[in-house]
Amino acid sequence: MEVYIGVALVLCSAFTHSVWNLFTKKSLHKATFLWSLHLIASIIFMPFFIKDLIHLEAGLKEWGFLLLSFMFQGIYFLMLSKAYQVGELSRIYPMMRGMAALLVPLFSLGLYGEQLTGLGWFGLACIVGGLFAIGGLMNPNWKEQGPLLKIALIVGLCTTGYTLTDKFVVSFMTPLGLLQLGNLAAFFILIPDVVKAKQVKAEWRLNWRTILLGAVLTPGSYLIFLFAMKLAPLAQIAPMREFSIVFGTVLGMLILKEKQGLPRMAMALLITCGMMLVGLFGTPV
Repeated sequence: MEVYIGVALVLCSAFTHSVWNLFTKKSLHKATFLWSLHLIASIIFMPFFIKDLIHLEAGLKEWGFLLLSFMFQGIYFLMLSKAYQVGELSRIYPMMRGMAALLVPLFSLGLYGEQLTGLGWFGLACIVGGLFAIGGLMNPNWKEQGPLLKIALIVGLCTTGYTLTDKFVVSFMTPLGLLQLGNLAAFFILIPDVVKAKQVKAEWRLNWRTILLGAVLTPGSYLIFLFAMKLAPLAQIAPMREFSIVFGTVLGMLILKEKQGLPRMAMALLITCGMMLVGLFGTPV
């Protein structure tokens, strides 16, 4: 019974992740929206971060990894704000998530000496094929997709970066403290864009409800996943979190009325299947 509850929770985590990305896409000024919700989240999680710092036993190596995680997460949110300025949710969201799912295993091969099975490599091939199709690289005018692909690649690299560094950071910092590190990174790196845009009052006036809800959903998505890990095996539930790609594509079609829904849904499913193959069968037993 606990396993089924864990599966339900991880699907809820995937859905909440796609929802706060939907809120970001619908916002007036993307950087201001993300900055505002991380301001609220920072206030909520600051006590946990301070507690972690008080009890932190860290040397030069640990502080270096904290700095790397801070940088990767900050750049991630900066590029996320730019991604939703130029790309549709049903397109850019699968691209960003898929790019990270492709890069993390590849970097893990070199950094941690991990191996992939035949099914794992097939899963990566599915991800690559889905990314090529949904990114427009199979169209005659594929060169026009350059800016969007560049942003998706940077977001994927940043996701890969903080995923690999956080694997070590959680050995000496709690998940709540790590969440706050990401909140602070987003808050500080987005300040220049927020000051330049001068849209804080307008953003809050128009989207104060989704800002407050996003401040809960952004960290809440990960916390729900952490709770799910206590109820079900990680190898079983981790790949299921990638259903957020399908949820994001559906939300783009239904809520934002984005076009080319069926082809993008097919490619989103291909990427998701590839990610699940890597997650479930990619590592030798």
